[in-house]
Amino acid sequence: MTRIAIIVGSTRPNRLAPQVAEWVHENAQHHPGATFELVDVADQNLPLLDEPLPPAMGQYANDHTKAWAEKIASYDGFIFVTPEYNHSVPAALKNAVDYVYAEWNNKAIGFVSYGSAGGTRAVEAWRLIAAELQMADVRAQVFLSFANEFEDMSEFRPTDGSTKALTDVFDQVTRWAEALKTVRE
Repeated sequence: MTRIAIIVGSTRPNRLAPQVAEWVHENAQHHPGATFELVDVADQNLPLLDEPLPPAMGQYANDHTKAWAEKIASYDGFIFVTPEYNHSVPAALKNAVDYVYAEWNNKAIGFVSYGSAGGTRAVEAWRLIAAELQMADVRAQVFLSFANEFEDMSEFRPTDGSTKALTDVFDQVTRWAEALKTVRE
């Protein structure tokens, strides 16, 4: 069975990412063809990148890196739940991504983003990063605006349109993840 990780991409206190990720995960349970699991970057306890060698070498020295590499390697694709911080990606998620390299290669990735502009600028930056990691980013995306989808910037209230858009993300990530299995073999 194809395995897709829904990555919770913020570690801030009072963060909104868990609410959004739970919504994504709940809706994913109705999607056939893959299993979806939540992976919270905050639970990984990854310090600022502390590996002595570049990740592309695959020679990880630290136990936390080895555990993270094993976790990421076990998935066929990913959906990043990412906020937009200062017109770009959140540092904690970028740090987690930068820890490993080959474990991301030839896997599918989709995005659910949020922020004042729906997180679209963060996703544009993620697409460049995904290309460097040899990932296949899908066109479908869910972008959630603070103005329309969050009450008082604290409680997530998804619209029907956003919920419907998730289906395209699930479909595309699942199809690409399945197709890329042959490349990884």
